[in-house]
Amino acid sequence: MKKYETSQIRNVAIIGHGGVGKTLLTEALLYRAGATKRKGSINEGNTVTDFDPEEIKRTISISTALATCEWKETKINLLDTPGFFDFVGEVVAALSVAEGTLSVVAAPDQLPVGFFTTWKLAEEKNLARMIFINKMDKENASFEKIYAELRDKLGNKVVPINIPIGSFTDFKGVVDLVTMKAYYQRGNEVVEEEIPAELKDEALARHAELVEAVAVADDEVLMAYLDGEEISSDDIKRCLRVGAANKEVFPIACGSAELSIGLQPLLNMLVYGMPAPTDKVKVTSGGKEVELTPDGKQTAALVFKTLADPYVGKMTIFKVYSGSLKSDSQIYNSTRSETERLGQLFYMQGKEQIPTSEVVAGDIGGVAKLQFTATSDTLCDKDKQVFFNKIMFPKPVLMLAVYPKGKSDTDKVASGLLRLAEEDPTISLEQSKETNEFLLSGMGDLHLEIIASRLKKKFGVEMELEDPKVPYRETIKSSTKVEGKHKKQSGGRGQYGHVWLELSPMPLGEGFVFEDNIFGGSVPKQYIPAVEKGVRETMVDGVIAGYPVVDIKVSLFDGSYHDVDSSEMAFKIAASMAFKKGFVEAKPILLEPIMNVEVIVPDEYMGDVMGTLNKKRGKILGMEPVDGQQVVKALVPMSEMFRFALELRAMTQGWGQFTSTLDHYEELPAMVTEKIIAQYKKADENNN
Repeated sequence: MKKYETSQIRNVAIIGHGGVGKTLLTEALLYRAGATKRKGSINEGNTVTDFDPEEIKRTISISTALATCEWKETKINLLDTPGFFDFVGEVVAALSVAEGTLSVVAAPDQLPVGFFTTWKLAEEKNLARMIFINKMDKENASFEKIYAELRDKLGNKVVPINIPIGSFTDFKGVVDLVTMKAYYQRGNEVVEEEIPAELKDEALARHAELVEAVAVADDEVLMAYLDGEEISSDDIKRCLRVGAANKEVFPIACGSAELSIGLQPLLNMLVYGMPAPTDKVKVTSGGKEVELTPDGKQTAALVFKTLADPYVGKMTIFKVYSGSLKSDSQIYNSTRSETERLGQLFYMQGKEQIPTSEVVAGDIGGVAKLQFTATSDTLCDKDKQVFFNKIMFPKPVLMLAVYPKGKSDTDKVASGLLRLAEEDPTISLEQSKETNEFLLSGMGDLHLEIIASRLKKKFGVEMELEDPKVPYRETIKSSTKVEGKHKKQSGGRGQYGHVWLELSPMPLGEGFVFEDNIFGGSVPKQYIPAVEKGVRETMVDGVIAGYPVVDIKVSLFDGSYHDVDSSEMAFKIAASMAFKKGFVEAKPILLEPIMNVEVIVPDEYMGDVMGTLNKKRGKILGMEPVDGQQVVKALVPMSEMFRFALELRAMTQGWGQFTSTLDHYEELPAMVTEKIIAQYKKADENNN
């Protein structure tokens, strides 16, 4: 691949809802630009950017893949992103290194939630945005319907740069409103002709709209337009680039990725309408915010993706923002305070690697086998250290417990998942202090299902995913006085410990209190710490269901001892015996964790959401309108929330969002308590 200057590079993330044709559009653009010799197919599993076995098997994109093409002396880096909610982290990573986005929508459909979700992410990054109305060759395709909906939702900044010639089976080509020429796809050739007579009036009207929308980007062009002068196509292109870069214009193109119609004007638009990576970028240096220029003498790059390749090893994908990175050199990782040795650098073409000696500012490249570097790290000169802001990946919404299928595979599963977490920052693995379970968190059931599949293929171990154990607590509702005596004689010195304890409930959240109320030395002072220790150790594993005991006061008020046979161990055992006996007598109950839940949904889904929360034993605290949506606040038991993310997504067609934090513990209903105690006793019997 030839060398390109920063001004000749375009980094474009292709975004949108699942199933709208992003991967096929990427494939068609690569083929049209001559980057591939044949056009791949989703069904045949041979596209450039869907190369993961899981992607081929499921015919969906799972990871962001990078592919490059050259068009009109410009290098276009296309970042093909997934469209399903479970993989939104991949979209976030791509948007962190793109200057512009191409949102793909399907002409026969309404605008889906994935369009708005990814559009908002691009808006938050302040990126240039363009829209491609795909599938103009399908039944019920309507350019006008989608355009009207886009204008309604996004305002008058959206403006067509081409219009279709026909639709469905009559879809033949597009009219380019910039050059005012018609483009037809005939075989593998693109034919340029005059605009059909029946579309001339519409094309002139749309052309006038386009000129009016973009002329404000340039004072001279605006004055010429106001004076009634004809605006050249070169002036329109220049104004489009400025308007798109300033987010004042969102151009709309249309076509068919499957039939390769409308791709030439689209490629042209990516060249003249998308900004080059020539702007200054903000970084931190010496605790202060500074700006870097692409042509600066110092080197700075951001790692936005890590791949765990079973053959090549770990591959690090980065974008250079200033200076350049060169093969067979050293670079400093300021995030980790480590020096890395760079081997052969390469460009990514799907899964293929194109070797290069240098990756210049604005370009995206990769390198294998870095020792310390991970996603979001900064690579720079050691004597001119800078730090990019960390990529803010979305927080996981689904947490499940991990159980290895092989009893001896616990360590292999844990280490494999940690390796996969390097590749995918939206998953995390932790061990619960409450239940000792390994908990795997991700963005949805499909996400975790694919992680399990990758674990098996890459590391040869299998796991099962189950709902986590709820960290219940045990406590009591009444007071009792109870005796505990440990007496044993087995030849030689015996064991003797004798205590009287009073167990009393404490207010919820008050914890544990131990009181020494011994008078007259019935229990010597040297044995009292052992009594407390015996109680505390028993509390850890609970009495009735194996959960920690909380909110209880234990008073030692009497007992006896033996001059020879008493010991700390004997009193510890006696205290444990007394505590277990008294706990059962003092009306024991289970406490369950209650979550503070906030659900954000459009008005039309509010009734369904509130009904679902009520079925989950939730208490609705209230609701309030925020930004045209409703925020429902509720307290819901943790046991009912494990798969709420999936339910919410289904009932709101993906529009709903929620947050959940631990609020407090409260008494578990008696029927549920009895069921849990029965399960505990059965498991205990099986283990013994």
